[in-house]
This record gives sequence, C-alpha cells and structure tokens, in this order.
Amino acid sequence: MSRLARIAEILQEILDLPDLVVTPELSAADVEDWDSLNHIRFIVAVEAEYGVKFTTREIAGMRHIGDLLAILDARAGN
Repeated sequence: MSRLARIAEILQEILDLPDLVVTPELSAADVEDWDSLNHIRFIVAVEAEYGVKFTTREIAGMRHIGDLLAILDARAGN
C-alpha cells in the first residue's frame, strides 16, 4: 500500500468520511469536518502509524496532504 493510500485511510477514519478522495493537494479548508480537533487526531494517528514525532514547525507547515507526505519521505530518507 502506498503512503498516500495509508494516509487516506487514516484521514477517512478520523473524519468518518469513507468516500473522501484524498490527493496530495487536499487541505483542511477543502473538508468541512476537518476542524482543529480532527487535525490533531489525524496528526497523532499518523505519528503512531509511522513511529515519528513531528515538530511544531513541521505541523504548522502542513498545509496540504502533500506537505505531510514530503515530511514523511524526508524522514524515511526518500
């Protein structure tokens, strides 16, 4: 499973939106139910899934799913 596909599953589960189409361009502004609490839940779930801990600066810079993927890729050395 690709990293994007797994991130999509996590976000769909957090937001309880199984049909949500998740692309690298998707942002919280695009999804009504993606509020600040759900954003925290999403970040914590991604950290647990990938065994990472994001810095405050990294989290603040995550405007789109692609930003999150880029950070995970950098952490993995890709």
